[in-house]
Order: sequence, then structure tokens, then C-alpha cells
Amino acid sequence: MRPLRLHNTLTGRVEDFVPANPPEVRMYCCGLTVYGRGHIGNFRTFLAGDILRRTLKYKGYRVTGVMNITDVDDKIIQLAAQAGKDIPSFTAEHIRAFQEDMATLRLEMPEQVPKATEHIREMTDLIGRLIERGHTYTAEGSVYFRIESFPEYGRLARLDTAGIKPGARVDTDKYDKENARDFVLWKLKADEPEWAQWDAPFGRGRPGWHIECSAMAMKYLGETFDLHTGGIDLVFPHHENEIAQSQCGTGKPFVRHWLHVQHLLIENETMSKSKGNVFTIPELMAKGYRPEAIRYLLSSAHYRTSMNFTWEGLQQAAAALERVHGFVQRLGEVEREGPPSEEIRALVERTSQAFDAALGDDLNTPEALAAVHELVHQANVAMAAGSVTKADAAALRGAIEEMDSVFAVLLPTEDRLSAEEQALYDERQDARHKRDFTRADAARKKLESLGVVLEDTAKGTRWRRKP
Repeated sequence: MRPLRLHNTLTGRVEDFVPANPPEVRMYCCGLTVYGRGHIGNFRTFLAGDILRRTLKYKGYRVTGVMNITDVDDKIIQLAAQAGKDIPSFTAEHIRAFQEDMATLRLEMPEQVPKATEHIREMTDLIGRLIERGHTYTAEGSVYFRIESFPEYGRLARLDTAGIKPGARVDTDKYDKENARDFVLWKLKADEPEWAQWDAPFGRGRPGWHIECSAMAMKYLGETFDLHTGGIDLVFPHHENEIAQSQCGTGKPFVRHWLHVQHLLIENETMSKSKGNVFTIPELMAKGYRPEAIRYLLSSAHYRTSMNFTWEGLQQAAAALERVHGFVQRLGEVEREGPPSEEIRALVERTSQAFDAALGDDLNTPEALAAVHELVHQANVAMAAGSVTKADAAALRGAIEEMDSVFAVLLPTEDRLSAEEQALYDERQDARHKRDFTRADAARKKLESLGVVLEDTAKGTRWRRKP
């Protein structure tokens, strides 16, 4: 395994990443709460987790990943009841949309994607262990975690716990930062629909939000595992509460390494429905942007910096990908025979080392992408000079393929033209042959509106998809 250093939220330092049982890495990512379609802020976090997962594999590790689906919480129950549906029928559409968006952005599916409602037994078992160990109390039929029973509470979020009022409690799923209170593990909700309740030794009810992730993570990854990721907004209360209930339930450390992703801004503003700047992946695609460009842009900023999403930035991402895709296609057209050159061998080696070092330095994706573009620039100069052989081209493509194993957008989409696109392509070729340039330009513009870019070269016309 090649070296990898990652920032650990628990210690506040960039540290050597050392899993418990290399080369295996056990990793958990907090997934989507499925009452609506995920927005690009959600996917900035999920994509950072995907880059981490792919980097671990690139570095030589074997990853066992888990991403939960939160399909029961206050809002889901409220919206499902308003829609006249139970939880499975209400959430099915949103789960399907989440999976579609993951596939669209080329996120690898983790080995396990558990639903909260299918793991109630694991949650009640964990709550039972907490009750036995004296970390809980019951109030108005609900079971609460007593945070004063866990002296380390607040370490992840660096809370000042001296002012915590004993006995103050909250049964909503989310609450304000710096407002630490005893949190609910199991809710007695007699006024909620029957389909949102389950039997338990401590009364019929439903789980609190925080207990869900602890129970599912430990079922699939063990009581102590290597990596836990999520958005910075989850540090408190969610992840702080996960640590408390997990470690008090098992007597063991919960997670060895915590990694959190900073917020996404839209044109320097926070996302808000009232501002009309909350966008989903299908909405961006409807504006004409390719998913490859969206993924590239969301990957281009360091995960620990707030990212400012702009329309200009999305256009620049598309242009950057066009340069890489065009380069890869030109590699396939190299015809010069001969042995590989020392110049190209050295370029590939320098690029590989720079790329590996950037990712190893706390997932420095901007520097890793800079290495990609430096390779493209230097190799384009060599191709323009006619000094690149087929063997060189194969080595250069191999380098791009290796780097694409992390970014997943560097290679052109290998697909066929649709029937409509093929007809327009043929029409343009016919018009050019007949020197009807007005008709040829019209066909080209129609193809461009469909996302197909044409390039006329000495060897004929080639096409590629817009990023």
C-alpha cells in the first residue's frame, strides 16, 4: 500500500492512515434521509466519500463500504402521512432517485446499503445494552441517553460541556449546535401512525435518528472500524451522539478515523429554498450540463475547504474535460511506429508520482487534477512535434486510465450515436461533400444541441460527447 495521510476530525490533525487490518479498510458513510431528492450539496459529500473509496483502492487497499439509507425520521413520517402512504411506499421513489443520481455521477455503490427500517432489531438490542450499563433513563415513555454518563462527550465537536444542564433533553432528531442535551434513543409516539411504530422490550415506538447509524455500522463493520465520513454539519449532534451511544454500548472505541466534508456554496451564498438555489442533479442536466462536468467540478476543490459552486465554474469544468477527452482520442490516432521514447517514459513517471503524492496528501484533488492537465499539455506538445509513437501513446493512455480509476471522468464516453444523431452526422457529411455549407452548419449545430461535438481532421471527422 502506498502512503496516505488524512485529516482526522477527532484529533484535529492530518495523520498517517493506518487501518486495523491492512489491506482491508472498513468504512461507513452517512447516506441520504429519503424524503426528497438529494441536492448537489449532499452529492459534494457523497462524491468526496467516493473519491476516498477509489483512492484507497488505487493505493492498494481492499474496501468494505457501508452507506445507510435513513428511511424513518420525524420529517419522513410527517410527509408520508400527508401523502396517505406508509414508509416503504413513500420512500421507495426517493430511494430509487438517489440510486439513479449515484449512478449518473458514477459513484461506486458500497458493499452494503442498509435501510434503517430493516434494522430495528439491531437498534433495540443496542439500546438494551445501554439500559443494562446504566447510560439511559426513561421519561414520558421514551428512552434517553444520559450524556453525563460519558465523560468524553463533546470531544469530536470540541464542545464545552461544563455548562450542560443535567436532565435537559430533546426528542427531535436534529437540534442546534452547542445545544447539548440528552438525546432520545427510542421514542414513544402514541400519536403517530401505527405503521411508524415497532415493538420493543421497553415499549412500542420507534428509534431516534442517531441510534440508527450506530446499529447499522456495527452490524456490518464491527464494533470498532477504520473510517467514518460525512458532511461537516453532522459532527454535532449526529456523530457526537453516535460515538457516545456506541462506545457506551460496547466499551470499545467506535471509529479510528473521522473525515468530514465542508459545505457547498452556490455563487457565494448558502443553499436555501427561499433563495431558489437548491439544485438536484436532474435539474443541472436539464440546463444542459453533462454529469461528467458536474462530477469533475465537485471533485476539483479540496474536501476540507468550502466550495463555491458557480455556473462559470461548471462551464470551465466542461472545457477542462473536453481538453482531456480530445487528447485521449488523439492518442488513438497515433500511427508512428517505433520504440517508446525516454521523454514520454519520464513524463508518465513524473505524472504518476505527482498524482500519487497529491492524493496521499489528505486527498489533494486540485493538485492531482493539475498533474493530469500537465501530462496532457506536455504530451500534446510532443504529439504536435510528431515525436510520439504508438508505444508512447499506449503508455500515455495507461497513465490516464490509472488516474481515471479515481476521478472516473477522464476517459471519453464510449458509446454509439443515437439514430437521430447518426442521421444528423450523415446529413452533415453529405452536405459537406456537396459543398452545401449552410446545411452542414445547421446539422452541426443540431448535433451540438444534443451534446455531440464534431472535429474535422486530416484523417476525417470524429465526434465526442460534451463533458
